[in-house]
Amino acid sequence: MMKDTFSNMHPFINFIFFALTIGFTMFIMNPVCLAVSFSCALVTALYLNGKKAVRLSLVFLLPMILLIVLINPVFNHEGMTILTYFPWDNPLTLESIVYGIASAFLLSSTVLWFSSFNAVITSDKVVFLFGRIMPSLSLVISMALRFVPRFSAQMKLVRNAQHTIGRDINEGTLFQRIRNAVKILSIMITWSLENAIETADSMKSRGHGLKGRTSYSLYKFDKRDAFMLCTILFTGLVLMILLFTNAIKFRYYPSIKGDLFTVQSVIFYIFYTFLMLIPLSVNIGEGIKWKHMQSRI
Repeated sequence: MMKDTFSNMHPFINFIFFALTIGFTMFIMNPVCLAVSFSCALVTALYLNGKKAVRLSLVFLLPMILLIVLINPVFNHEGMTILTYFPWDNPLTLESIVYGIASAFLLSSTVLWFSSFNAVITSDKVVFLFGRIMPSLSLVISMALRFVPRFSAQMKLVRNAQHTIGRDINEGTLFQRIRNAVKILSIMITWSLENAIETADSMKSRGHGLKGRTSYSLYKFDKRDAFMLCTILFTGLVLMILLFTNAIKFRYYPSIKGDLFTVQSVIFYIFYTFLMLIPLSVNIGEGIKWKHMQSRI
């Protein structure tokens, strides 16, 4: 069984890591950085989510990558290297193709990192991090994150119940299927409204929003968390300094230009890879340590 030690660290550590990782991923278009981010995001998502990550990659990300790669050259005609012309006389440029591939990997990496973010940053961590600063907003975010899996689980229960009496959406004529779907939708809406009322009554009875109200938490900031926070912040600081020195400057328009492998860029790639492999390194290292301890028993 895989052990997720990184998720068990202090929520502030998890949040800082994903804030830096997703931020760098969304704003850095260097090809090497895109490849590093996508690879690390995919491996991390596979470790944390297992089959769900594979399903996300095959069902959603792969078609999205192909769609962006195909659509960008059709509508974007910038670039100096003209390969051919479309039947409607617009040019097909090498730069638009490369930029489409880069954009597809950037978006895919961001989606994968957010899938890992949802696996690590649970609703109780959101409340812990932002409960005192923005109590109402943190409550709404935590409820939204919690609502989707609960809604899916309840939908399965309702469909199974309807299936046992022959009223599933896959049974009967077209009119009967539509009527069954409307019936299930009506049940789910009723369940959602009742659940919202129960949640509101529960929060009111517990004194939510009252001045001086305290909250219970199991999270404590220890020496391990302090070391990890210093490591993440130091790595992020080095990366930001190198960014301001244009260490990984790269452009796609009007021509593809940039030195991918200089001394500064290689240093940036090393720190960039180190940052994005922190969760996996922590989990694997803890797993090896745990197996070593078991072997000595």
